[in-house]
Amino acid sequence: MSLIARHLESLGTPTLCVASALDIIEAGNPPRSVFIDYPLGHTCGKRFDPNDQYTITRASLAEIEAIRTPGAVVHLPHRWASDDSWKSDAMDPSQGDTRRPRDTTPQYQTEEDRRLAESA
Repeated sequence: MSLIARHLESLGTPTLCVASALDIIEAGNPPRSVFIDYPLGHTCGKRFDPNDQYTITRASLAEIEAIRTPGAVVHLPHRWASDDSWKSDAMDPSQGDTRRPRDTTPQYQTEEDRRLAESA
């Protein structure tokens, strides 16, 4: 997503990435982005809550013009719940979370991918 955003920006098309994984969006470094502290898969709002979806979408779109610093990540103030207990539940292996810890070392599918990425 970040690479596509940078490419489109180089062609003169403004872009905005909306993310709910802060470490990923910071690593990808798109031209401009907003972060919403919601569970993965709910980046644009809660299911069946059109008001939440609308306000997040409007707040996100407003940042297309407002963000002036390349690579800036604006944190939207919306909250998934009244407290952060949902975060521990979302990352609990007994609840079905099978993600591995994030690896900060770049990963490539092929040696050719590594070579191309490192030559850029």
